[in-house]
Amino acid sequence: MRYSKVISTMAVLQVLLLLLLSFHHQLQVLAQATQSYQDFSYMKFVYNATNLPQEEEYDYIVIGGGTAGCPLAATLSEKYSVLVLERGGAPISTPNVLSSSGTFANLMEADDGKTTPAQRFTSEDGVKNVRGRVLGGTSMINGGFFSRAQEEFFSKSGVEWEREEVEKAYEWVEESIVSRSNLTLWSSAFKEALLEAGVGPDNGFSLDHVLGTKQSGSTFDNLGRRHGAVELLNKGEAKNLKVAVYATVERILFSSKASISNPSAIGVIYTDSKGKSHRALVRNKGEVILSAGALGSPQLLLLSGIGPSSYLSSLKIPLIQHQKNVGQFMADNPRNNIFLITPFPLDSSYVQVVGITTDYFIENTLGDLPFSSTPEPFSEFPSFSSSSINLTLANINMKTPGPLSHGDLRLASSSNVKTSPRVRFNYFQDPVDLARCVRGMRKIGEMLETKSMDRFKYTDLQGQKGFLLLGSSLPSNYKTDDSSVEEFCRSTVTTIWHYHGGCLVGKVVDGDFRVMGINKLRVVDGSTFTVSPGTNPQATVMMLGRYVGLKMLQERKESK
Repeated sequence: MRYSKVISTMAVLQVLLLLLLSFHHQLQVLAQATQSYQDFSYMKFVYNATNLPQEEEYDYIVIGGGTAGCPLAATLSEKYSVLVLERGGAPISTPNVLSSSGTFANLMEADDGKTTPAQRFTSEDGVKNVRGRVLGGTSMINGGFFSRAQEEFFSKSGVEWEREEVEKAYEWVEESIVSRSNLTLWSSAFKEALLEAGVGPDNGFSLDHVLGTKQSGSTFDNLGRRHGAVELLNKGEAKNLKVAVYATVERILFSSKASISNPSAIGVIYTDSKGKSHRALVRNKGEVILSAGALGSPQLLLLSGIGPSSYLSSLKIPLIQHQKNVGQFMADNPRNNIFLITPFPLDSSYVQVVGITTDYFIENTLGDLPFSSTPEPFSEFPSFSSSSINLTLANINMKTPGPLSHGDLRLASSSNVKTSPRVRFNYFQDPVDLARCVRGMRKIGEMLETKSMDRFKYTDLQGQKGFLLLGSSLPSNYKTDDSSVEEFCRSTVTTIWHYHGGCLVGKVVDGDFRVMGINKLRVVDGSTFTVSPGTNPQATVMMLGRYVGLKMLQERKESK
């Protein structure tokens, strides 16, 4: 394989922001969802937190109106009163989250620290990342790909799943917000390249996690409209459901009557956008549920006094319960990329197709990258003579499953929840992760040699064909030299935004997602995951919210 030109003077991080990154029943469900429009009915029970009373009481309080919190709250509201506390705003206040065309704009928008939907943070590994800060959570800023979890996720989760109920919970989500989109030219070529390179069989369309190449569902419909987790609120009981936006939970409250060895959550303290403090309490048999995500949930447990006793003592945070594993086992799946500048403009393409193996997952995206002036490396190419151009940038990326490498989360502030915690993921610390990256990048190299990718090559002045790349290319000896590919993996690692951990099942919460040693407190989100579910986690995070909500309703029914 010969590259005609490698462009390395551009900042790759700017480009990375482009990426966020039974069958008959599935087709029936998707046929319904594809024809749907964006349903904003949920706005009738959304309130600015400044308009809420200083103190209220509910059966359940859900901290975080995100990917898990929305389906969880909707489910619980079928029988009980529910308050959802979301630190961000409603999607209509940031309309870029409502369409595929706005994804890039969301990620390029400067973080104002308050209302922008993509909150930026940089891990201590030096890798830039984002987290959702909007009603609907990260499902409102991601690449939309919807694919169920692999068997390994369920077997290693520490949860005794009722698989029939899992299936029903997935279907409950899919019937409302998942579409089967038409493949773009780039996605079709990408699929052909996967199959030519031996990532088979061709599984056609499937929402299930199956080895080979497949097209899966999307939360974008064929008009590019996003249907995120927020629309699942429409399935709730409006009279029982209240959603407060711009409501930042400061800490969880615990009963002073209970023994310190068995404290009970009784409510939360939250502040509105004007800094005014509010109290929300739970009624008898009610619960507080943390659905604040893999950073927010462990952060709030620590700020509320649940965590390693010596660590909390060093920060002068009053201890409620010693929990040595809060904030531990933080993991983020590495993503490594090849970026191709296409020789002709193409329609933007979000993730539609994936190649699945036991060692790696390969996905793709495509979008326009605007420039206000011609970068110098383009001066050798006549077609780039304009002073103001738009480039079409295609991405082929590889996700390392698992991963086995993990790190931890620590508070950056012992009192201010708005200060993002410090987190380290230790990418490729485990040699198995690194070996998987090597095999995955070699497979991408094979894909670039397929006939399906020929059309995306340039012809230089000498008549030779090759790809025009942005960023790093594979080492010239990538086929035979492990060490050079290992260095490529380490030096080009980015996030695929699938970070998880910090409140693992069996270490912080039990198999019913209750915080161990605490009454009336659960964690229901990706912070409980040992491994990332499937190629993209949002499907399983939404399923989890519905699944746990139904289990909680059943528990209440049996306790009467």
